Amino acid sequence: MSRISKNPIEIPAGVTVSVDKSTVSVTGPKGSLVRTFNPLIAIAMEGNTIVLTKKGEDVFARSLWGTIGSHIKNMIAGVQTPYSKKLILEGVGFKSAVSGTSLDLALGFSHPVKIEIPEGLTVTADKNVISISGIDKELVGQFSAYVRSQKKPEPYKGKGFRYDDEVIRRKQGKKSA
Repeated sequence: MSRISKNPIEIPAGVTVSVDKSTVSVTGPKGSLVRTFNPLIAIAMEGNTIVLTKKGEDVFARSLWGTIGSHIKNMIAGVQTPYSKKLILEGVGFKSAVSGTSLDLALGFSHPVKIEIPEGLTVTADKNVISISGIDKELVGQFSAYVRSQKKPEPYKGKGFRYDDEVIRRKQGKKSA
């Protein structure tokens, strides 16, 4: 049984939530988010709380119950304070810059790498520290993971993208005789 969705979800002051069947829209001081969920879970407003109930007792409905509860909590938290991730680019000659709606990267390849920034995200790059922020937690995490996948950190010198709280385990390398 889900412990996340067993309790009702509180709606804080300054945030408005509207529910239409399985579509939830959340509006707050930082913006608004709309998402449609699976109809196996009934979403209802009761005063200043959101109550989730399962329509079926199968395993899939039980797993969706907690997942949808977490998504709604993340939507409510995101419209209050934006989510952010920081990527650090290490390596000699590696550069990052934001120009318009694209992120331009020099990663040691024979060509520059250009990545389009999705709508709703704010990206800044200064001194090889890229900050990605937005109100949608899933979009922030997905875009930062895609940027990191362009040049993953290698274990010998640590070159590549790493998250600011990530620790790269280093290997020793070759020993000379």
